[in-house]
Amino acid sequence: MTLRIATFNAENLMQRFDFSGWRNELRRDRTLQMLDVKDQKHFEMLEQARVVAHTDDTMQLTALAVADCRADIICMQEVENLDALHAFEYGYLFKMAGHGYRHKYLVDGNDSRGIDVCVMMRDETATGEEIEFVSMQSHAHLTYKDLGIHNKALAETGNESNERIFRRDCLEIDVKIGGRPLTIYTVHFKSMGSGKNGIDGREWTMPIRAAEAKAVRMIIEKRFGKGKTANKRWMICGDMNDYRSRIIVQGDRSSGFTFKQDTENQSGHDTLIADSFSTNLVERRDFLDQWTLYHSRGPQEQHLCQLDYILASPALADKNPKVVPQIIRNGQPFRTPFPEGQKVERYPRTGWDRPKSSDHCPVVVELTI
Repeated sequence: MTLRIATFNAENLMQRFDFSGWRNELRRDRTLQMLDVKDQKHFEMLEQARVVAHTDDTMQLTALAVADCRADIICMQEVENLDALHAFEYGYLFKMAGHGYRHKYLVDGNDSRGIDVCVMMRDETATGEEIEFVSMQSHAHLTYKDLGIHNKALAETGNESNERIFRRDCLEIDVKIGGRPLTIYTVHFKSMGSGKNGIDGREWTMPIRAAEAKAVRMIIEKRFGKGKTANKRWMICGDMNDYRSRIIVQGDRSSGFTFKQDTENQSGHDTLIADSFSTNLVERRDFLDQWTLYHSRGPQEQHLCQLDYILASPALADKNPKVVPQIIRNGQPFRTPFPEGQKVERYPRTGWDRPKSSDHCPVVVELTI
């Protein structure tokens, strides 16, 4: 009995227009930065035209990436609402995958931009086992005080004890696969963002992600019993916005690229893999082949890293000792440098920087349940 499960940050799968760039130039698309915008009305007209022009190609590429996962269950991040998800499936995904993800689960979370986590699932697995939805629980309401995890580091970032822990949500969904229980936790942790007080963005926001990870672990331990989680079937899937290691990229497209391993001393989600609490299945891939995102601020600052995770409970990891996840990179833009031997055929109409399927790559694994 097998299950294919995937995680994918679809990057702004939204229905509405975001006009915040009128007042905040940092949020204004670079296309409009090149134009002489007269007033707010003119800006909004141009922004609508820009989004409409870009959306069709982007959604086709996003749908191709989802379809290539061939997942029975897919956890997604940066989805605005169920209406957007239905429109995406009906207008785009259906053309690539046919009838598929009839069941969709999303709860409004805490993100100020309105991007949420969600789960889509089929009626049954590719091998014919029934996928039965049992229950869903949002944890978006939890505060630092609720779990007793507020500390000095959080206070220094401006987070008070009565504030909510999750920047989006930790969406807990119980299913049965052919009658066997499985619990899925879908997350999207705090982004690294900008630095402050001379501290870089990753280090400045680290306490927030660390608190989110600690909260997820506490939720799982409360659910199954502290010290009893190892024997249960559960998974944590999503964008954790941090890495334990990265690949430093040097060079450019004319001189060529070199790739160098760089290991970090700390990551925001360390508590989720500490003392074998769970297994990062992607780490079963070769080091240079674990990346799910390319970050660049020009030739002087660029790296590849894993931000997207499928963490399996010890029970699932032990039952699948040789299973290695697949990373779908065909929707990456052509500016993304690939280490030797990793290049893939890009989807039609993929651009140098955009359109693309997403800035993230989907991760999918097939497990024996």
